[in-house]
Amino acid sequence: MERVFSGAQPTGNLHLGNYLGAIRNWVALQKDFECIFCVVDMHAITVWQDPKELRSNIRELAASMIASGIDPEKHVLFNQSQVSAHAELAWIFNCVARIGWLNRMTQFKEKAGKHRENASLGLYAYPSLMAADILTYKATHVPVGEDQKQHLELARDIALKFNNDYEVEGFFPQPEPLILGPATRVMSLRDGSKKMSKSDPSEMARINMTDDADTLSKKIRKAKTDPEPLPSEAAGLEGRPEAKNLITIFAALTNSTVDKVLSEHGGTQFSGFKQALTDVVVTKLAPITEEMARLNNDNAYIDAVLAKGAERANAIAQPILRDVKETVGFLNS
Repeated sequence: MERVFSGAQPTGNLHLGNYLGAIRNWVALQKDFECIFCVVDMHAITVWQDPKELRSNIRELAASMIASGIDPEKHVLFNQSQVSAHAELAWIFNCVARIGWLNRMTQFKEKAGKHRENASLGLYAYPSLMAADILTYKATHVPVGEDQKQHLELARDIALKFNNDYEVEGFFPQPEPLILGPATRVMSLRDGSKKMSKSDPSEMARINMTDDADTLSKKIRKAKTDPEPLPSEAAGLEGRPEAKNLITIFAALTNSTVDKVLSEHGGTQFSGFKQALTDVVVTKLAPITEEMARLNNDNAYIDAVLAKGAERANAIAQPILRDVKETVGFLNS
């Protein structure tokens, strides 16, 4: 079976954008692929993390994945730092990748901003570790969003160069991107021109995966809109970012399309549509929120799931890493 690898950073305060943009898609992939899901805590420390918060965030992300439908019995779920092959292969890839390749990575430029000299070396070399994440398991497919396409291309380049440099044609596969339909880009409930973000100072700007039904209802009721009724087709959403955002959320949670939602709700005032959206959000998210709360109170269970997942991940990764070391010329015990 073809193998999928995907990971997410444990940054805390998971919100609807995280769920619709990644986790929900991973759940669907379980039907057709062998899946390896990773809490990428090593990537998280490319910027400083409070150790106590990091441990909590690792568990919270794992809990949210399980609560959303990731099956840790049928597939592999673990945290990256428990599998040393990621770090070992990343160093080898650091010696394969070229500085010119990494200099082209736009995400580093965006995250480092004007303070590049103060950015960590880890942040700069992040894409090389991401390549190791994928190729440690010889994954054939990787679900990617717009911001990760360039990093996947780098992983493909590293795999090809390794194969060519050491004359081991086909040793590492060329992982293919999985584009899972139109990306659900969830925007702020207070400003439809900005992405929903955990760093927004206003709690009212985002739908947290830990919000209860009353909080969800209040946030949607107070979400910014405009005075015009909803249009009957998508073209009518141009220049109306807040309206477009709420319609997009409704369509995503009901597995529908923007056009279909507008055909049913066109001409409706926002007061009525917000009530319909509240019903959908509460129905879809409440069971996940409740299960997350239960799992977040059971650290022993989450830790056991991640430890078992790490054992299974190691069983896949270590033979591949041994072959890599042999190929490179290292002495293996």
